[in-house]
Amino acid sequence: MGKYFGTDGFRGEANVNLTVEHAFRVGRFLGWYYGREHKAKVVIGKDTRRSGYMFEYALVAGLTASGADAYLLHVTPTPSVSYVVKREGFDCGIMITASHNPYYDNGIKVINSEGYKLESDVEQKIEDYIDGKIEEVPYARREEIGKTIDYSIGRHRYIGYLISLATRSYEGMKVGLDLANGSATAVAKGVFDALGAKTYVIHSEPDGLNINTNCGSTHIESLRQLVTEQKLDVGFAYDGDADRCLAVDNEGNLVEGDHIMYLCGKYMKEHGELANNTVVTTVMSNLGLYRALDELDIRYEKTAVGDKYVHENMLANGHAIGGENSGHIIFSKHATTGDGILTSLKVMEVMLESKKALSELARGLKIFPQRLVNVRVTDKREAQADAVVQAKVAEVAALLGDDGRILVRESGTEPLVRVMVEAKTDELCIEYTEAVVDTLQKRGYVL
Repeated sequence: MGKYFGTDGFRGEANVNLTVEHAFRVGRFLGWYYGREHKAKVVIGKDTRRSGYMFEYALVAGLTASGADAYLLHVTPTPSVSYVVKREGFDCGIMITASHNPYYDNGIKVINSEGYKLESDVEQKIEDYIDGKIEEVPYARREEIGKTIDYSIGRHRYIGYLISLATRSYEGMKVGLDLANGSATAVAKGVFDALGAKTYVIHSEPDGLNINTNCGSTHIESLRQLVTEQKLDVGFAYDGDADRCLAVDNEGNLVEGDHIMYLCGKYMKEHGELANNTVVTTVMSNLGLYRALDELDIRYEKTAVGDKYVHENMLANGHAIGGENSGHIIFSKHATTGDGILTSLKVMEVMLESKKALSELARGLKIFPQRLVNVRVTDKREAQADAVVQAKVAEVAALLGDDGRILVRESGTEPLVRVMVEAKTDELCIEYTEAVVDTLQKRGYVL
């Protein structure tokens, strides 16, 4: 991770550690970098945060000042930017979002011409430019100055693409959608309506301040209530930029990313679509997933946390499905990044083709009790490297043995150390996470 760019772009609180000056300079550099040999074309999307307008205009000013043309998708999911960049010949794409974070945060994700997250060496060049470590890039003049183009058609083409992926009509299916007051409001209902579902929608009125607030994939309670009260077949919850999806089954149970990888991986193997007989996970996936995949004779690979690393593994090895328990699921045949709405369509496919309820499909995966504690610390790297902390983690790992595991890692986007324990019981999860948190506290790292 660099000074500004983490595992998921340049993220921070709007006008605190991510400012309009930062956005302007990101635009200035990208417009110049991709326009050295031709006039650059850059497409921009955003979620529904109030600060999105501010950053959108700052990026456009920087891009056009360097001679690039900026194409605006307006409010749209992150995966739609990846789709449009790759399919329609843009030099790069930019998504303005802080994903599942609160409304006052925002971020800048840069996507390369192939629809993948930007290469780390280019991110480093942007950081050096922001910090004045490389010479100023020239301003465009006269007819070389860039222009701005409304490109809503790109989002509409993405919607059409999603609809084309469905294998059956959804007629007769009752589907709940929690749109998180975010990017999914521009896409999800239209897709499900077009496919014939009877949709029940909540949190679909963004006001710039309510994105992810007690809604979406990080707050599943209201969707569970909707599904149970209305007796729906299934419910789907997205995050702020709609690149992740969690589900609620017909009995009101939460269906997380590990469940989705399990049931989709099983379905893909049965239909000869599971390339290399492998599912790619991160180290945060539940131990129960690995045991369930073992029973199905499906191999798995583990990466560092972040869909960026999952995708890098999939791309390098030709795997077809991978993701995170948080709901970032990648289907490499159809997309270059995690796509929450696509994920919900793939779950619908498994349900309809197998003629089984989601509760039945997910039953083969037994989740181990898990507890994750986010600890705000003075220095996340120093805290993790502390010998006393490491000794306590090793002690807990030894106590758990083969019946659980502990994982301590730093957040890629916040000043946090995340302590995760899986064990046979909730009581053991609490006991062992608290043991590590207490050690961090005694060592003086906890804020």
